[in-house]
Amino acid sequence: MTDPVTVLTVHPRSLAAVRCEVAPGEVSTAWGPAIGKVWDFIRSRPGLWTDGHNIFVYHHPDQPGAPIVCEFGVEVTGPFPPVGDVYATATLGGEAAVAVHRGRYDRMPETYRAITEWMAANRRESAGHSWEIYGDPTPDPSRTETTIVHLLK
Repeated sequence: MTDPVTVLTVHPRSLAAVRCEVAPGEVSTAWGPAIGKVWDFIRSRPGLWTDGHNIFVYHHPDQPGAPIVCEFGVEVTGPFPPVGDVYATATLGGEAAVAVHRGRYDRMPETYRAITEWMAANRRESAGHSWEIYGDPTPDPSRTETTIVHLLK
């Protein structure tokens, strides 16, 4: 289930992340090892994480079918020096189309479609960046919430 699309001004969020270039359709197999590295790093740095969520950032390619640059990250309290593959980054700020997806992750394309349809109907263009803010896990997958943010031009 998808909430209606709203336009919000979003502010940057500090992340610890691992950057990967991923072929279309392979994000589901790429995120696990990357986010594992991030959590291993965060656990070794007391105070860097308080209650931030997993946030996956996507830098959309200009050409359909081209690899997508992904930053698989966790919200942290601030910047830090890079260690191995883990580095400090942030989401972008600006005006964004935002929708909350409620339910299983395999149904998230429905929410992305709703945002794409909203942008077309409202004559708004993508700025080429989107991200997913993962809510706390629930025992019932139908109650899981993921906020999808699509930056607008």
